[in-house]
Amino acid sequence: MTGCDTPLPPRPQDPAAPLPPLPEDPRPDTVRPPLTWLYVPGDRPEVVAKALGSGADVVIVDLEDAVAPGRKEYARAATAELLGDPVTAAAGAVPVHVRVHGEDDVLALAELPGLAAFRLPKITHAVSVHHVAAVAPGVPLYPLLESALAIEHAYSIASAHHAVHGIALGEADLRADLGVREDAGLDFSRGRVVVAARAAALPPPVQSVFPDVRDLDGLWTSCARGRALGMLGRAAIHPRQLEVIERAYLPTAREVEEAERIVAASAVDEGALALPDGRFVDAAVVASARRTLALAGRA
Repeated sequence: MTGCDTPLPPRPQDPAAPLPPLPEDPRPDTVRPPLTWLYVPGDRPEVVAKALGSGADVVIVDLEDAVAPGRKEYARAATAELLGDPVTAAAGAVPVHVRVHGEDDVLALAELPGLAAFRLPKITHAVSVHHVAAVAPGVPLYPLLESALAIEHAYSIASAHHAVHGIALGEADLRADLGVREDAGLDFSRGRVVVAARAAALPPPVQSVFPDVRDLDGLWTSCARGRALGMLGRAAIHPRQLEVIERAYLPTAREVEEAERIVAASAVDEGALALPDGRFVDAAVVASARRTLALAGRA
């Protein structure tokens, strides 16, 4: 059985029943979202300890691809010890997410105080999200979409349950599934998850990892592309990538200046307004400008 995509019978649904209301936009205008998400192998506690001091906004302990089959149980036990440590659970500590390998990981870790969220690999259907939410109530979930079928079901996965706090791509597996050789071949899928996340009132998806830890110029270029597509922040596999990711996703001085003008103008007139340069600005544009200032630390 692969990942968390445990096959379950579909739940019957009355097609005439009204859809549940979507949650409000969770992106507060004045809170800076995390930009750097550092993956570390769960069977190397010493590396996890270093990651927690690396400056990453979020540390993701990987119990799936990064851990050999013979070390899965050790990795789970080491992660349980980490998440049970009061230091990990303390206010202000770096949030620790866990990419689980299967339901045994979910059951073993769900109630530990240092767990911030589960990342669910290879999800293809909303029913799998419902299953994990049922066995780990109250734990935030981040489904990872890693196949063509998952991309086709992106919105239903994103809106599957109130426990879903975000979605993201697993681009290595997706690239293999689609038979894509050029990076641009994944742009449709990237755009699809950006739209699905927004439609489900989730934060913008975090960009998938850049595998070449030495090619920082390539990382910068790739981040710029992800940002242009509507993603926000990026997963990393080495601490040296963190600074590049953060700089790539922070607003430029020109973007900050423009956002300040928009917010200042909105303080004078709360309705729709025209800026001195003739551009029309409405509430959505003002909200976006406030998020830009929050990212820049100027909110």
